[in-house]
Amino acid sequence: MSQIFPLPTPSPHAPAPTATIKRPIEIAIFSHDQNHAYVPNDSSLKYYHPPRLPSNLSAGFETFRHHEDQTDQHLNSLLETLMRKEKETGVKTRADFITWRGMMTKIMTALYDPYSAFSMKATKFQDTIFIEEDFRAKQQDRAAQEKQRRPPGALPLDLMSFWGYKFETLSVVSRPVAQMSREEIESRESEQVSNYAQFCSIVSTGFGSSSVVIGGEVDAILTSRPAVPSATEPISYVELKTMDSALLDDPSKHRKTELKLLNFWAQSFLLGIPKIIVGLRDPRGMLMRVVEFNTRNIPGEVQRMNRTWDGNWCIKFTSDFLAFLKSSIGEGVWQISKQKGERAIRLERLAEEGTGGIISPEFLEWRTQ
Repeated sequence: MSQIFPLPTPSPHAPAPTATIKRPIEIAIFSHDQNHAYVPNDSSLKYYHPPRLPSNLSAGFETFRHHEDQTDQHLNSLLETLMRKEKETGVKTRADFITWRGMMTKIMTALYDPYSAFSMKATKFQDTIFIEEDFRAKQQDRAAQEKQRRPPGALPLDLMSFWGYKFETLSVVSRPVAQMSREEIESRESEQVSNYAQFCSIVSTGFGSSSVVIGGEVDAILTSRPAVPSATEPISYVELKTMDSALLDDPSKHRKTELKLLNFWAQSFLLGIPKIIVGLRDPRGMLMRVVEFNTRNIPGEVQRMNRTWDGNWCIKFTSDFLAFLKSSIGEGVWQISKQKGERAIRLERLAEEGTGGIISPEFLEWRTQ
């Protein structure tokens, strides 16, 4: 039997409800190397350096090294990192939820995103709820997208997706700029684009009464990582995005722009990333200019425009929904799902016992010693 959590309808004219929020603090990091192998350090962290303008974001598409999981990786690298940390410190990670940033972003934006649809799986172990993406549903969605017919003259979706990876390649270097030659910096334009290597940050945060540990990829950093993260100042990470320049230049498109900023804001807010750098392109993929957003200022900017969404409502909804999950999820495997256009999220038990592979055998063994 399923349970339904209805999505409230926020009023843009009434004061938004509030909920307490704990600022994200980094507790661990890990990388995937050029072969996408797990590495327990920050070796894949890149440094931001502005790209040359204009630049062709389609250049190098034919040689793109595109990593896409062919098997369900669950929460493996996240749990591997937490397990290593626990063994080193002797302190277990205590949280109501452990999950990837992508799952929290979908929850946090569901209230306002009219295209929102998702399927996740969850299990409870030692008083923590572990949430992952429904891999089979993701594969089905991917296959359906590939079968969709594009309008005449429209560019291929995989090429347009490549533009984001190309922008990242043009905007990062492997070492602090002061340690690099001009030739190395300029060689970014001919560098093979690959998404195999990744740097990931794991943070501890909270919504209302729920404590949450979130892992997610970080695109780059402005300065060196501190040896010990500050409790008051965010690390100078940056999120890199691309967007059609018309979304900023054409006032008739500003509502669509604000919805795009909703996802930009939520993704960065959840990991405590203070700055978002957006490459503005034309419809054919030419990078024309770069703009910067301070993550904390985006909700205020939206409120001064069309009030398409309210960050306080997003936080309160997330707090209430996590409280609902805590009170509802028991033993076994559960599905958390939402259909496009529905104003509700459905929770259903799939199995009475077990963890459905969501938690790795190594983590289970470690925690039950």
